[in-house]
Amino acid sequence: MQTGQPRAADGQIVGLLGGSFDPPHAGHVHITREALKRFGLDRVWWLVSPGNPLKADAPAALARRVAASRAIMRHPRVDVTDIEAQLGTRYTAETIRALQARYLRVRFVWLMGADNLASFHKWDDWQRIARSVPIGVLARPGEQVRAGLSPAARMFTDARLEEGAAHLLPHMTPPVWTMVTGPMVDLSSTAIRNAGLWTR
Repeated sequence: MQTGQPRAADGQIVGLLGGSFDPPHAGHVHITREALKRFGLDRVWWLVSPGNPLKADAPAALARRVAASRAIMRHPRVDVTDIEAQLGTRYTAETIRALQARYLRVRFVWLMGADNLASFHKWDDWQRIARSVPIGVLARPGEQVRAGLSPAARMFTDARLEEGAAHLLPHMTPPVWTMVTGPMVDLSSTAIRNAGLWTR
């Protein structure tokens, strides 16, 4: 299944929000809208992954997750894409390298929730990721302290940008990251699945 290429003009700043989206929910929509506003992004691409190497259970079918993501994330500056499946990449570091090679005049920012920063050091080639793109971290309920004390945050503590300067993030040379706080939506894909509201 191919769903077309995500859109970006030369010189644009694109936030990349990767994940299983199994299922997508209002929390994903909220942090996407916050990222557009707080980091001064031109666009956001949802990278609906074929699978998550850190999770033992296979997610729902890719086509179903893409369709569900498009149904919930309706915004003229957001593209929901299965481009990782098209590229044949499995890990985030590979995906970023492939996108930077394909879109030479686009500036990318990696987006993640604070819960992902807390476990970022478990990702394949995570230090390369941090040195490849600016990283924008968005607060998640109950996760800020754990994220701030994480191995990744400690290793790159000197590369942290003050929240008040978050709009400068895309224009800075990595490694650079920031974590922004604000209103949060207390939802998770795991909780939705456990409640039986989404079946694989």
